[in-house]
Order: sequence, then C-alpha cells, then structure tokens
Amino acid sequence: MDREKIRKAVVDILEAIGEDPQRPGLLETPERVVRMYEDIFGGEKTDVAEILGRTHELEHDEMVVVKDINFYSMCEHHLLPFFGVCHIAYIPDNREIVGISKLARIVEVLSRRLQVQERFTTEIADAIMKHVRPRGVGVVMKARHLCMEMRGVRKPGTSTITSVVRGNFRSDIRTREEFLKLIE
Repeated sequence: MDREKIRKAVVDILEAIGEDPQRPGLLETPERVVRMYEDIFGGEKTDVAEILGRTHELEHDEMVVVKDINFYSMCEHHLLPFFGVCHIAYIPDNREIVGISKLARIVEVLSRRLQVQERFTTEIADAIMKHVRPRGVGVVMKARHLCMEMRGVRKPGTSTITSVVRGNFRSDIRTREEFLKLIE
C-alpha cells in the first residue's frame, strides 16, 4: 500500500470539497485514513490457501454449519461500507475437516478487499471447495449496503441476500433445504 499516495489523495479530496486540510480538526485526518485503509483493505495480502490449507483427519461426513459470521467490507463501486452476516456449511469428504475458526477467518480476509457481495459470496464457496475439497458447500450472505442507504435510492434498512451452492448442496435439494433450515 502506498501510504504517501493515500495521504496526498485525502488532502486533495478535502481541498476538492472546500475544506482546509490545515484546520485543527483535519490535520491528522490523512494519517488516520492511511491507518484505516491498511486495516480495512489488508485482506489483499493474505493468501486464502494458507488459511484453509491445513485440515484435520477425522471421519465425519455430516454437515458442519457456522452461522452468523459478522463482516464489514467496502463496496468497490462507491467505496462505501456494506456489512452483515455470512452463513457457511460444508459436508466433509469423510477424511478431513477444517477448523471452524478457519471458516470465519476466510470471511474476514475476503471482506478486507474491495468487493461486491455477489463475488464475495462466490469467493468464499470456491475457496472452500478448492482447498478443503468437501462433498459440497453452501454460503448465504445477508448485508446492508450504505451505497443504497446513504445515496442514490436512499432506502435505509434494505438487505441484500446472496447464496452460492456447490457440490451436493447444488445437486441434492434435501441437503440444500437442510442448510437453509439450519440457518433460519
């Protein structure tokens, strides 16, 4: 991340909206924004394979669900936050499981990139399929987008729900229905 470019861009934005970047309340703002961007966009540096690549041997072939994983991300279209919860389920291949904290961690890492919710949901499912190699995976995400609430149509409280199913979650309606019932 180019800290100096971010500092300069913040000063330019402040000047462009008619503010004085030298006034007392704004003097520290460029540096604060730099630190914030390092935090909220830090997921670009993390390889998801490192998170999901370590599995544990265990004979288990039933559904594992981690629900209500809170996340905050930034919309790549307007650079405004969207936030909500993510629910993940997978069915191990009866040889390996992944630590449940790793599922929450993958949401955290991928949320710290410029995103759109549709791609974010797909990236989670595809990463689990690729690195954990389960029989199937389901991901449902529900989020509020400040670009919908603060600007444009201005519809506060509006939610967007996306889902992605892979493997037996796609091919077996009973598996998909079980997942959806468990996350109600």
